[in-house]
Amino acid sequence: MDKNKIFISIAVVVLLILIVLIILVKLPKNNQKYGRNVSKTNETTTQKNEEKINYIEEISVYNAAEYMDMSTIKDFEKEYKVKVNYKEFESNEAMYADFVKNSSRYDVLVPSDYMIDRLIKENRLEKINKANIPNISNIATEYLNPEYDKTNDYIVPYMTGTLGILYNKKLVSEEVNSWNILWNPKYKGQIWMWDSMRDVIGMSLKRLGYSMNSTNDEELNRARQELINQTKLLRAYAEEESRDSMIADEGALALVYAGEAKFAIDQNPNLAYVIPKEGSNKFVDGFVIVKNTRHKEASEKFINFMCKSNIAVRNMTSTGYTSPIKGAWAEFANNRIMFPSEEELSRCEAFLYDAQATQKYNDIWKVVK
Repeated sequence: MDKNKIFISIAVVVLLILIVLIILVKLPKNNQKYGRNVSKTNETTTQKNEEKINYIEEISVYNAAEYMDMSTIKDFEKEYKVKVNYKEFESNEAMYADFVKNSSRYDVLVPSDYMIDRLIKENRLEKINKANIPNISNIATEYLNPEYDKTNDYIVPYMTGTLGILYNKKLVSEEVNSWNILWNPKYKGQIWMWDSMRDVIGMSLKRLGYSMNSTNDEELNRARQELINQTKLLRAYAEEESRDSMIADEGALALVYAGEAKFAIDQNPNLAYVIPKEGSNKFVDGFVIVKNTRHKEASEKFINFMCKSNIAVRNMTSTGYTSPIKGAWAEFANNRIMFPSEEELSRCEAFLYDAQATQKYNDIWKVVK
């Protein structure tokens, strides 16, 4: 009897202990799990509330790759309740081909000087209403009134820069001051060329002492032959790949835009950039509005927003290119890549459009590449 009582007492105690353990272990787990779910639910709800915008309109913007701080677009959307359908292109020529086939898809384009010239001449753009873009007054006067749009009826400048040579100081021992070095057999297999028809042909023309806008057959034939001679020395024609290869110390020389050069040099101090003594291209890329857009005022709001000084600073920081917005310059005033000297710029010229010349350039490009 005593043994049975002892056994029952022990069983009761064990059972009570098990019950207590179940309460202590199981309930906290449930509470924690429920608590995390509530927290997640609240966090998700908050994010949705923050991200949810009741858009009143949409616009489509077509810009070059890696050419805008995407957070600035989000800020515009929040402020104006206008959704931005954003698409990128790899070259002006690719943009033009796509745009001509699908012009109704786009509202705002961001091409380079010669392509804007072409779009104006082909009557593919709307005149802007400057009353809706008061921030155009923030743009430095030297970037207004380009030769192809002397009253800024169509273009609002977005970014400017130059074309030059990015080189690795560890791999290149001599002074880099001429386009000729891109033909030096010493660097065979270590030379990158930016994959852009106008820039490559223009560079070859400038090296020979001609205008980058030459239409002269003899001059163009010489530039073409020089590019053909150069091909055996090249690593490749490329874009971001060439920049990234230079950053990785895998190339000696590269034809690049100033913004790509700045980005690369920020990553690798072995690199340097120069505008060759023969001269080069100074480009101004700008916002233009597509002919017959149904969203003209919203497009102008977008352009005006991008002309704010604080927004320009963010876009300059993100891309490495130079905004024509004067109020953004103080942040980068000592950078010679972004702000070349007057002497350097005096040797540069803008690309312009000529229909007959463009066909000649296309023919050259087919042979060279």
